[in-house]
Amino acid sequence: MKLYDGGRAPNPRRVRIFLAEKGIDVPVEPVDLGAGAHKSDAFTALNPMQRLPVLVLDDGTVIAESIAICRYFEGLRPEPPLFGRGGKEEALVEMWNRRVELNLYAAVSAVFRHLHPAMKDMEEQVPEWGEANKPRALDFLAFLDGELRDRLFIAGDHFTVADITGLVSVDFMKPAKLELPVEFTNISRWHAQVSSRPSARAGDRRCGRRATASLPRRTMRVAVETGHGSDMRWPLQLHHLPRRLGLRSSLRSAP
Repeated sequence: MKLYDGGRAPNPRRVRIFLAEKGIDVPVEPVDLGAGAHKSDAFTALNPMQRLPVLVLDDGTVIAESIAICRYFEGLRPEPPLFGRGGKEEALVEMWNRRVELNLYAAVSAVFRHLHPAMKDMEEQVPEWGEANKPRALDFLAFLDGELRDRLFIAGDHFTVADITGLVSVDFMKPAKLELPVEFTNISRWHAQVSSRPSARAGDRRCGRRATASLPRRTMRVAVETGHGSDMRWPLQLHHLPRRLGLRSSLRSAP
């Protein structure tokens, strides 16, 4: 098995936090995303979508998308269950993870990609789309703050993958230059709680050196790539942008 990691991009970090929660250590192969390594012929042959992270199994199977990778490791090591316990809880975790992913993570990502100066050479920026996503992110945060009033974690009483998605989304607000309103006290309480977990710190490691580790009774070699080629195309849902913003027809969202 192989995994390639490219630093602090949200989706690679999501996988690292998940692995840390599971107590699974894997070798890491750094990829220089700033140099466009995820667009190299070698990586494109591995994953034509040029997105990260990517897990390559021993038989050559390629698993892309961070949540798909997390599900694979959930199957290898079911405890602790990060996708829920039983059908009802699994459905609730899925619901909340999708809500956070589609309404917060995607919005924050759009703000970063379309407004941050560092992205101007890597993205066909549409500043109007970045601005349009600022209130979208804040609206969902207001909704989530109300939901967290009566429970410890996003999907219920247990830490799950939905909290991991929420954590990387809220943390990504900083480089996107979005501030969490002080009145969202329930989110602040939740964020402090999940940020204090050892897995959150493990997920913060920077790309730059190769790491070697193993799973109990089974040695794993893994490779993840990350960063600008993260597994969600961030001009997400451009077809929803009001026509009055005058987007060029050549822009399209990824499926």
